[in-house]
Amino acid sequence: MLNTSQQRHASQQGTSLVEVLVTLVILAFGLLGVAGLQAKMSLAEMESYQRSQALLALAEMTERMSANPAQAANYVIAGTLGTGDTQPLDCTTVVAGPTRDLCEWSNSLKGQSETNSGTPVGGTIGAVGCITQVQAINTALGACSAGIYQVSVAWQGMNPTRQPALACGLGSYGPNEANRRVIAATVTVGTTACY
Repeated sequence: MLNTSQQRHASQQGTSLVEVLVTLVILAFGLLGVAGLQAKMSLAEMESYQRSQALLALAEMTERMSANPAQAANYVIAGTLGTGDTQPLDCTTVVAGPTRDLCEWSNSLKGQSETNSGTPVGGTIGAVGCITQVQAINTALGACSAGIYQVSVAWQGMNPTRQPALACGLGSYGPNEANRRVIAATVTVGTTACY
C-alpha cells in the first residue's frame, strides 16, 4: 500500500494534454484580439494623418485669402480643385495672385509637396477643395455687409462614418457618402468703404 505522501505524488504527475490545449486556445484568442486592435489602431492613425493634412491645406487657403482681401471674390471657384483637376504642376508660369494661389493649393491637395518616384504621396486620399461665396460684400450706405467665403476640403475616409452636411466633394468617393470627410472654415472680408 501507498502512504499518503506517495498517493499525493502519484496524483500530481503533470499537466494533461487537455489542459495544454485549453491554454493554447485561450492564448490564440488573446493574440487574435491583439491583432484586431493593432489593425484598428493603424486605421485610426491613417485617418488622423489624413485629417491633419486636410487641416493644413484648409489653413493654407484661408491664410492666402485673408492676406489678399481685395481680391477675395476671385478665389471663388465652380466645382473643385485638387484630385482630378487640370491645374498645371508648375505654378510659376501662372500669373501671381488668386490664380497662382489656386494652382498652388491644387498641387498641395494632390500631395505634390512629397513625391516617391514622381508620384505624389504627401496628401490625403482623393483630396479636393471648394471655395464658395456665402455672402457678397456690400458697400452701400445703410446696407453695409462683409463678404463671407467658405473654404472646404474633402477627402476619402478609411471607414464609413456619418455623411457630411457640406456638399464639397459630393459623389467623388463612390455611392457611400459616409466615406467622404469634409472640413470647412469661413473667411470674412470686412469693408471700410461704408462710412
